[in-house]
Amino acid sequence: MLEASSETARQGSWAARLGQGLARTRSRLSSMLGDRTIDSGLIEEIETALLASDAGVEATQFLLARLRERAGDATTAQQLRSVLRERLLELLSPLERPLDLAGKKPYVIMLAGVNGAGKTTSAGKLAKYFRDQGRSVLLAAGDTFRAGAREQLAAWGERNEVPVVAQSGGNPGAVVFDAIAAARARGTDVVIADTAGRLPTQAHLMEEAAKIKRVVAKAEPGAPHEIWLVLDANTGQNALNQVKVFDEALGLTGLILTKLDGTAKGGVVCAIALARSRNPLALRFLGVGEGADDLRPFVAREFAAAVLG
Repeated sequence: MLEASSETARQGSWAARLGQGLARTRSRLSSMLGDRTIDSGLIEEIETALLASDAGVEATQFLLARLRERAGDATTAQQLRSVLRERLLELLSPLERPLDLAGKKPYVIMLAGVNGAGKTTSAGKLAKYFRDQGRSVLLAAGDTFRAGAREQLAAWGERNEVPVVAQSGGNPGAVVFDAIAAARARGTDVVIADTAGRLPTQAHLMEEAAKIKRVVAKAEPGAPHEIWLVLDANTGQNALNQVKVFDEALGLTGLILTKLDGTAKGGVVCAIALARSRNPLALRFLGVGEGADDLRPFVAREFAAAVLG
């Protein structure tokens, strides 16, 4: 009973933090979809608000087209809000997919992304998330390039009572290989491999990431089971190019969207959803702050509620 109460409180706190992170986007839309009648300028105002939230031109036009299909059934802006929420859910729902770790041990998750996106922090928070689920976790300090990355991951490991495999300098592939071997020997459930930040234009570094993936496959057949691109929500429409290039290089299985705290850029989720509508890419987690519990699985309905109220 106490555990259920604690989880309910945690979910409520999470919803509140997500709402705070998307407050500016919600404020823009709420001000026009409140207690007013529908007039000729309302759709234009919604378009401006969606563009300002970084939904992008194509996703904005997609949502507006869907909105107009049903707008005739609405007589007030409040009713139009409900229609927009339905269309938003329709667009975002394919991004919400349960993560199934069954049958693979260790389950290997590889993180990739550009410099400063929050990979190392996300690795530490993921360790906490899986530990809270009762799973054993091992962290692999595969970012051997950035000064302090190994120490940062070690701090997260100590904080969450999770072992960290690291080397001073050296080959990132070797670090991850050793981590998987250690996890297999210890019977560990999940390995989370951090990697160095790299720009999509840095061909040699993108190839290095692909090499790490190949090393992982040698260490554990069938691995990595997940390759997640960590995206900074403030990146805006450039996130679409990051998804495209990293997917071509690594074959992504999912995304983590970080730094949604206080940003109006949550609309980029809509842009990603539309761009990948034929081949949806799971949005695994959202990050809304620096706390250990500020990374939670993406739930389309929660996200839509945070955007539209």
